Amino acid sequence: MINTRAKSAVENLLTDAGIQLNGTHPWDLQVHNDALYSRVLQHLDLGLGEAYMDGWFDCSKLDEFFYRILNAKLENKVLSNKKLLLTLLFAKLWDCKNKLFNYQTPSHAFEIGEKHYDHGNDLFEAMLDEKMTYTCGYWLNAKTLDEAQTNKLKLTCDKLYLKPGMTLLDIGCGWGSLAKYAAENYGVSVVGVTVSKEQAELARKRCKGLPVEIRLQDYRDVTEKFDRIASLGMFEHVGRKNYKTYMKVANRCLKDDGLFLLHTIGLSTATTGASRWLNKYIFPNSMIPSLKQINAACENIFTVEDVHNFGPDYDKTLMEWHKNFNAHWGELKSNYSERFFRMWNYYLLSCAALFRVRHTQLWQIVLSKRGIPRSYQSIR
Repeated sequence: MINTRAKSAVENLLTDAGIQLNGTHPWDLQVHNDALYSRVLQHLDLGLGEAYMDGWFDCSKLDEFFYRILNAKLENKVLSNKKLLLTLLFAKLWDCKNKLFNYQTPSHAFEIGEKHYDHGNDLFEAMLDEKMTYTCGYWLNAKTLDEAQTNKLKLTCDKLYLKPGMTLLDIGCGWGSLAKYAAENYGVSVVGVTVSKEQAELARKRCKGLPVEIRLQDYRDVTEKFDRIASLGMFEHVGRKNYKTYMKVANRCLKDDGLFLLHTIGLSTATTGASRWLNKYIFPNSMIPSLKQINAACENIFTVEDVHNFGPDYDKTLMEWHKNFNAHWGELKSNYSERFFRMWNYYLLSCAALFRVRHTQLWQIVLSKRGIPRSYQSIR
């Protein structure tokens, strides 16, 4: 039986965002199970995501649905509603738990690899560009995903001022796209570390014959010195309680005159955890940093030489991944369930909306140990 009070509460909130229940716009929800309303009010983002995975509702433009929710700042409206406030407070207990416990210790380091990156190389080969770069592309003067990702790799290498004969540490090397590109185009030797067995295996194949070593290793266990360090899309898995440790490890592994490029998703406001749905189904133990948190971790360890924000480019990158994933679903579905299909689309489209509304950023930060004597020359 439908809970009319719950439906009315959800309907009023969605109306403020320009969204209708069973409406005609592509961002309107088409509800298949009236228990949706109570589920969302009881479990918020986790309830909404799981309801979509279970087929309780559909939306032809899920990214636009999320954009309107985020743009309308519905969470603030929940805060002002006494009847809904208690529900929000229970959800916020998740943040309190993340303040108390460290879920990114060495004993947990390989969980993200096992639960996300080891889904299967077939999934990521179908979804990503030809170089298999699972981070934001750089779309300046790019028309395709392949061009945007090549642009990003070149931008990264140029910001590091790579020269032949240098050594590069790639923390969180993925399937080896940066390692391969840097070795082939800049004449450097690369050590890449990842916590994903699937990534390590394929990266070794893709980098065969090049001066590239791929290790299945936690970043904290690297001990050598390098001329340069890069980390693309890995800092999101480090965790607030480990930011300082991460910077100390990078400092330990970087030569005194070296440069370190940190490429990370970021938030304008500091938080203590990711959304409960993303944490449960997509990125376990992950946490998005703020600039304040990054700067605090760098104090007395690194000098910030350059900060470059191209967050809107992630919206376009995610939409290209979404397009590729759906285009290849016919080839993939024998290995993945329909529930996974809905989950993965929900992930890609909800994240695209976060960048579209500028709630989430993408920063490339160049760091040095002692400061560049004649000042760092920024590259864009």
